[in-house]
Amino acid sequence: MKNLSARSYYAREYEAIYEKDDLGAVYTEEKTLFRVWAPAADAVSICFFREGTGDNLVAKEAMTKDRNGTWICRKRGDLAGVYYTYRIRTGGEEIETADPYAKAAGANGARSMVVDLMSTNPDGFLDDRGPELLQGTDAVICEISVADLTADRSSGVKHRGKYLGLAEKGTKSPDGMPTGLDYLKSLGITHVQLMPVFDFGSIDEAAEDSGAYNWGYDPVNYNVPEGSYSTDPFHGEVRIREIKQMIQAFHREGIGVIMDVVFNHTFDIAGSTFQKTAPDYYYRLTEDGYSDASACGNEIASEQPMMRKYIIDSVVYWAKEYHIDGFRFDLMGCLDLETMQKLRNRLAEINPSILVYGEGWTGQDSVLPAEKRALKTNISRLNGVGAFSDDIRDTVRGHVFYADRRGFVSGMAGLENAVRYSVAGAAAHPQVDYRNYRYTPSGPWAKNPADTINYISCHDNLTLWDKLAVSAPEASKEERLAMNRLGAAIVFTSQGIPFFLAGEESARTKPAEGGGVSENSYNLPLSTNSIKYGRLKEYEELYRYYQGLAAFRRQHPGLRLATAKETAESLHFLDPGAANIVAFTVSTAEEVLFVVYNANKEEITVELPEDGAFSVYIEDRKAGTECLRSAAGRIVVKGISCLAAVKIKS
Repeated sequence: MKNLSARSYYAREYEAIYEKDDLGAVYTEEKTLFRVWAPAADAVSICFFREGTGDNLVAKEAMTKDRNGTWICRKRGDLAGVYYTYRIRTGGEEIETADPYAKAAGANGARSMVVDLMSTNPDGFLDDRGPELLQGTDAVICEISVADLTADRSSGVKHRGKYLGLAEKGTKSPDGMPTGLDYLKSLGITHVQLMPVFDFGSIDEAAEDSGAYNWGYDPVNYNVPEGSYSTDPFHGEVRIREIKQMIQAFHREGIGVIMDVVFNHTFDIAGSTFQKTAPDYYYRLTEDGYSDASACGNEIASEQPMMRKYIIDSVVYWAKEYHIDGFRFDLMGCLDLETMQKLRNRLAEINPSILVYGEGWTGQDSVLPAEKRALKTNISRLNGVGAFSDDIRDTVRGHVFYADRRGFVSGMAGLENAVRYSVAGAAAHPQVDYRNYRYTPSGPWAKNPADTINYISCHDNLTLWDKLAVSAPEASKEERLAMNRLGAAIVFTSQGIPFFLAGEESARTKPAEGGGVSENSYNLPLSTNSIKYGRLKEYEELYRYYQGLAAFRRQHPGLRLATAKETAESLHFLDPGAANIVAFTVSTAEEVLFVVYNANKEEITVELPEDGAFSVYIEDRKAGTECLRSAAGRIVVKGISCLAAVKIKS
């Protein structure tokens, strides 16, 4: 091809855009229609197999060139359970590939499978629904991995590390603490965010019980559930049925399911179904090769019409077929704004309560112009798409890329204005000094607090507990617990949507094999990554504190304001008269909330904002919906703690 990229070489062919929704294998009992978009191909054939792996070819048939760059084959008979691949000949070279639009696959996804999706539905699944939200800020999100939550023996779960393990009820640890699904329910959350559950490439599904582990940010088949989390990865329908059982179990407990999707890159280029069906079309190119904003070797070209269509088709499919309640986009800054808005609009038609948000940054630079990227600083140009606030993360706990850097809760001074920025949900507020706010120099980036995901730990980087241990090594265990509590209280009492990593409430740590702790445990064993439920008993007081924070937030609408206008009018910052303290009120029609964060080791005395008695609900080590005491005039706030009190308006 004379050193030209395939996209340039096939420029004319790649102008053929197919807009209908019948790509892949469209199944009925009488026949199946196969359609693949391969506009540059000279010939395409389809191969049928009895099984997902092995030498068991049944037949090979030529496909017919059809409209807009597609090739089709109509096969009569009931093909449910039949495996297939495409063989595509381009310029004298023939390659074999799975179907980019596959909905089922055999072990490791090398062969696609025809599936009767209705037959995979558990009893009652057609009536299954997730929780409804009046507004996005009503959500409380906990991030989990299917493997992490139940793989450890302390979980007491039968199907450890599997979809079905998270569907089990009544499981307990050896010391009687709730585990798995019951544990998540006990936290008072509204949603779980599942780390990748699409078919990813880093685990050998055929090597059962190998103990291999990976987070899964290496997509292979976007519309197929990961097989290593199923009880049988060799029969494509099993993983589909079991992930549906898991989702249904969450929904029965009133917990929505958010899916972590990775549309910024693929596992590789050469092996990708995208590259095999339309070389170079789906990836962003540079003069020298491939753009790599993902820092994973390639970068999806979301602005290309057929790539944009693919991303939208995929999330719509998961929302409809699996009843997914939200999508978290990995490195969302790699995607273009138009794609994100179009998919958000489509998803809202399916489920008005659906949540869409992502990481508003890239791993490296991109050839896509910055003004077109779904970056945090461009979020205000979107409607209904949120972003993670690295502002609150790095302000509260200390910068993630500098392990020893302290934050507000661990003793760094001068962060009061930065905390105010985050309490306002990264939305415009008249009492935040944006001229002197350095972390995001452009000022407020959220159009409304509902666009802001507040967090201080997730699967990436050091856990909160490990960060506090590394950055404040002189602090006692009790002091670090106080820092943890204060950090969590800031997240739960700030405007926006609170988010936390499962295990944060039991001082989760990730011990590295050679000693120390891991800040990037993506492929480390379960001994590093799994939830150890013994810690739930050991740190029960912290666990109860998180439960109380979720319950308190749920009971007070002033912590869940939906718009920047409401926030500017209702949230008022106070002058506490001392350093390392942030105090504010939130006034609603029914009540006045008074919140103080004291990051000093010493206790302080502050004036209550109004005359009359306030009822205290968060103080020192306790949080919840039961009044701890009443106070009037002045009140003492313990060192390294949050205090929250409420006065009902007469």
